[in-house]
Amino acid sequence: MTETTADSSAFGADAVLEGLDPEQRAVATALRGPVCVLAGAGTGKTRAITHRIAYGVLSGVMAPQQVLAVTFTARAAGEMRGRLRALGAGAVQARTFHSAALRQLQFFWPKAIGGAVPRLLERKVQLVAEAAARGGIRLDRADLRDVTGEIEWAKVTQTVPDDYAAAVAAAGRTPPRDAAEIAGVYAAYERLKGERGTIDFEDVLLLTVGVLESRPDIAEQVRAQYRHFVVDEYQDVSPLQQRLLDLWDGGRGNLCVVGDASQTIYSFTGATPAFLLGFRARHPDATEVRLVRDYRSTPQVVGLANGLLRHARGPAARARLELVAQRPPGPEPVFQEYPDEPAEAEGTARRIRALLDGGARPSEIAVLFRTNGQSELYEQALADAGVPYQLRGAERFFERPEVREAGLLLRGAARGGADAEVDGALAGAGGAELPGHVRAVLATRGWTPTPPAGVGAARERWESLAALVRLAEEFAAARPGAGLPEFVAELDARAAVQHVPTMEGVTLASLHAAKGLEWDAVFLVGLTEGMVPITHARTEEQVEEERRLLYVGVTRARERLTLSWALSRSPGGRATRQPSRFLDGLRPGGGGAVLGGPVGLGARASVTRGVAGRAGREEVGRRPRPRAPIRCRLCGRVLAEAAERKLLRCADCPSDVDEELYRRLRDWREERASEASLPAYVVFTDATLTAIAEERPGDVRALSRIPGVNAAKIARYGEDVLRLCAGGSDGAAGQAGAGGASVAALGQDRGIAGK
Repeated sequence: MTETTADSSAFGADAVLEGLDPEQRAVATALRGPVCVLAGAGTGKTRAITHRIAYGVLSGVMAPQQVLAVTFTARAAGEMRGRLRALGAGAVQARTFHSAALRQLQFFWPKAIGGAVPRLLERKVQLVAEAAARGGIRLDRADLRDVTGEIEWAKVTQTVPDDYAAAVAAAGRTPPRDAAEIAGVYAAYERLKGERGTIDFEDVLLLTVGVLESRPDIAEQVRAQYRHFVVDEYQDVSPLQQRLLDLWDGGRGNLCVVGDASQTIYSFTGATPAFLLGFRARHPDATEVRLVRDYRSTPQVVGLANGLLRHARGPAARARLELVAQRPPGPEPVFQEYPDEPAEAEGTARRIRALLDGGARPSEIAVLFRTNGQSELYEQALADAGVPYQLRGAERFFERPEVREAGLLLRGAARGGADAEVDGALAGAGGAELPGHVRAVLATRGWTPTPPAGVGAARERWESLAALVRLAEEFAAARPGAGLPEFVAELDARAAVQHVPTMEGVTLASLHAAKGLEWDAVFLVGLTEGMVPITHARTEEQVEEERRLLYVGVTRARERLTLSWALSRSPGGRATRQPSRFLDGLRPGGGGAVLGGPVGLGARASVTRGVAGRAGREEVGRRPRPRAPIRCRLCGRVLAEAAERKLLRCADCPSDVDEELYRRLRDWREERASEASLPAYVVFTDATLTAIAEERPGDVRALSRIPGVNAAKIARYGEDVLRLCAGGSDGAAGQAGAGGASVAALGQDRGIAGK
């Protein structure tokens, strides 16, 4: 290491090492030669590698312009850049594989190929559909998504169309359609791209590899630019990405890789832990460091995570890390059984409501499921409970109207061209620091120090602006002295990679989408055989990947963890489902002893069973009574889908909706939602309004039989709804119909409250 004893950079380098544990410090000071960091969940791997980069830069071993850090998501790359800036190494490049390759391709294309780089396809689905149609193949939405995924897998595993069928068989992969048919669509898709002068994201990597392999002069130019490489989430690297990394490095070995084989969950996209597991074989002189101190989760959560992997098999299992919890003890994990999926969703919403009422922040709670199709029930249940939520992967934060407007105002203020209203606000802020300036600008568009009441549109707008204020506070703390121009540049950089700030809402996400995130409280739902592991996981390796996926879900929780399953899909259905095999040995009554090892649970985790009915009661150790099935009021079929249960009829059965009543109900809902600052769906969803307009209930009991109309909503909205159903704008609807009880009395009836 270069000696810099009396200079300020040496002091800064030493300061970077402060606060690191012994293993993290070992990573940070291993600056030369190949380095392999095996880092378990919550062990501070990002901290270790960013401090390594900063220590290398500040000590003079690494020139910042010669370091390239690569990871797999724009969010992770943005987080890494932020940390490096805070450590004084802001000039280091931190990018995804694709963005780094695209930048090189755009720079070298004129020299290597000539002309302009082909247009990049943002989404390939439409072109895949057209390619299939050319071959006389009609794909529905699900087939289209699956076939597109197969094409992506083929490309990252460097499989051409003619070899696809053989490659699928060799990999033990089950294609969604006939392999020859997919190969034909793949070939047609490639021809279409060529005809239109376009490339896709996989082509970016393939073409960059092609340029570097065919032009040694360009490869040397890249290697002269980048001499040190850091690869995060190395267990997710694909053969194509590894080929590109080898070309970048050029055999010099100035490479630091970080990963955890137990978190390999993307093999369906071509990712493989083989490169991480074989790193020492390829680099016998490599330094290896293991990070096992878990700073994220309580001993109870860590013990469950360790226990989950103790029965794992295969190469990744042999390299598993036994985590050692560093946090104080917390609550035991809860195992919850429900009679059916709607009851599971409602029970989860009740538990979340209780956490919020106890002071928890919505943004620190997540509901995680195996497939995106499971989200609908939880969206509805949370809406019914008045709980704000955000569906991960839905609307992009930086595309929200209020965020775009705020960005324009901040940009104008940064240039000194703010309008009179903003000028006045800034003048009122006086010489306030960056957060004060941001608050002053956003105050002109509705931001206030305290949020508006309710969870409606006004609250959602306020939350967007509040997220920008929090981001300004974090940015100012990381970069003292920064002003509006620097903050606007940060917003632009984040918008470019969709690195969004934290929002206040319960997160709904698939287990795959939850990778890299963490929350105080996590609800893992739908943990049944056929879902976790998923039905199409047939080989041992596929089943083991499902186990790792659940492990990723468990390790997202800091303090509270609830694992739940439902015995049937719909109310009244046969209780034929079984809890996931991965819970065997972990849950009380599921064949398991108390978890042991260095960080065991210390006591049995609690298990309860949700009681049938919707009153919210729970009892321990008693099998729930099945609820009566909900049948179509027209054909009598048992309804399984959430939307059908709301309508009380099959989707295919004819609708007899009263259009005029539906219009009145919608207008009334908008008024009530606006008055209470609530989203309209929290009053009643569209499906519930449609069911009311079809059923046209004449009394409270009839209204209470409509799914989505519970006791609280009867007490709050029942009179209005019945009045509208009767065709009036005023009057006492609470007495409507023969035998109709009053709204207040019926709302107190436990039988109705359970609806």
